[in-house]
Amino acid sequence: MNDDPDDGGPVVAGIRSAVDLAVDRLRAVDAQTEALATYVPSRQVMLVIRKEPALLPVGRVWRLGVFLLDQDGILSATGATTRAVPPGHRGFQSNSAEERRGYRAAAFRGPFAPGETINFDAAAIDLDPEALRTATGPLFVNGGRALVRWNPAATESTSVDFGTYLAERVSLLIDPPERA
Repeated sequence: MNDDPDDGGPVVAGIRSAVDLAVDRLRAVDAQTEALATYVPSRQVMLVIRKEPALLPVGRVWRLGVFLLDQDGILSATGATTRAVPPGHRGFQSNSAEERRGYRAAAFRGPFAPGETINFDAAAIDLDPEALRTATGPLFVNGGRALVRWNPAATESTSVDFGTYLAERVSLLIDPPERA
């Protein structure tokens, strides 16, 4: 067995252990989950029928900062988020505003509860040691440590320890501060 801390084995084991502990804690208190969906863009069917964009539910996740975690322990990077609310009227203010309105419309038409938060475009994080060493997403390994880029501009020196970050996020979800 290779005891080199850079081989990733012990680090990945530590990541999996922290994830398993998080799942156990969140399940034990029946912590609030959010919908996870797949976005399907508008499309033509048989050249005459236009299908509206849709958000198709694929499961439930806990939102833990820059991560989404499902009950099977699958850790994903947070992608896009919308809510199942009336989309409002076209405003033609900007392309990005219209895109967000389109996502709200897809969520509102979907099988989601009114007002529910829906996550989509969330990429599962590959826990392979080599993938983690070269990762550009929120979870990466450097110097034998699992680290979190808590914002896209975070560098190695401003990143935080994964186990600490995950434990703090779980605690905040279980027991949020007053007025949160």
